[in-house]
Amino acid sequence: MTKRIMVCLDGSKNSLRGLDKAISFAKQSDTVIIGVHSDTSFSAFSAVRTPILPTKKWKQEAKKLMNVAKKKAEKSNIEFEGIVIGGHTSGIDLTTFANNPANRIDQIVIGSRGMGFPKELFFGSTSNFVLHKAKAPATIVK
Repeated sequence: MTKRIMVCLDGSKNSLRGLDKAISFAKQSDTVIIGVHSDTSFSAFSAVRTPILPTKKWKQEAKKLMNVAKKKAEKSNIEFEGIVIGGHTSGIDLTTFANNPANRIDQIVIGSRGMGFPKELFFGSTSNFVLHKAKAPATIVK
């Protein structure tokens, strides 16, 4: 069965480093990379909660990000699937997606900017949340 690696993409240099690490993992076995971007522009009172958004509803930045990621993966002959989910906070959205059995995520790769304080001194708050709440093994790339 094909392994599914979820890589969390926000457009930062560290998330793209995470993509590079996911590609290096994917080269070792029959693997598909699932690039997931969390669109947190929905208000806290919105009914939208971690749905997969149709491509036509993706913001321009998300489209560009997924195109860059897809080209990087395909350059290494790795299958890539881009997904944008809508929600409120990245950590919860990404973890909810990863923990959904229907998504069959075997591994998570996430870049860390390390900008949170004080608990997140070494890892960013989103990567720290995913590390502790996701069921699949998580690799944090700095």
